[in-house]
Amino acid sequence: MHIMTSQAPRRRRRNHSPELKRDLVERSLAPGASVAAIALEAGINANLLFTWRRARLDAARATPPSGDAVLLPVQLQAPPPPPPPHAEASAATRPSAGLIEVEFHGARVRVRGVPDEAALRSVLLALRALA
Repeated sequence: MHIMTSQAPRRRRRNHSPELKRDLVERSLAPGASVAAIALEAGINANLLFTWRRARLDAARATPPSGDAVLLPVQLQAPPPPPPPHAEASAATRPSAGLIEVEFHGARVRVRGVPDEAALRSVLLALRALA
């Protein structure tokens, strides 16, 4: 029986400075940046950089934004007057094209152009009755 008396030296974890982490994360968050290329250049595993990024983004979500709220100007406009009751819209005021497509329990209804509200309602009620 052989008993090993010497053990292989343990690998020590590298301790990366907060400045290095912050710099790499900022570079990786830039539009078009390659996390793998940044990690390779820094000599770290890309998964480690993704972990740092996730921690930074989670912390940013948990921390309320600092500074004062910015208020934007808003202008309200009066709504257009409603059309008179029972007035038929002329062909010139109605949109000329449109498409409504409804799939319901295997049935497909496609309405092109300007649908008649009453006809569309009756089709939808008939579909509901089939369900």
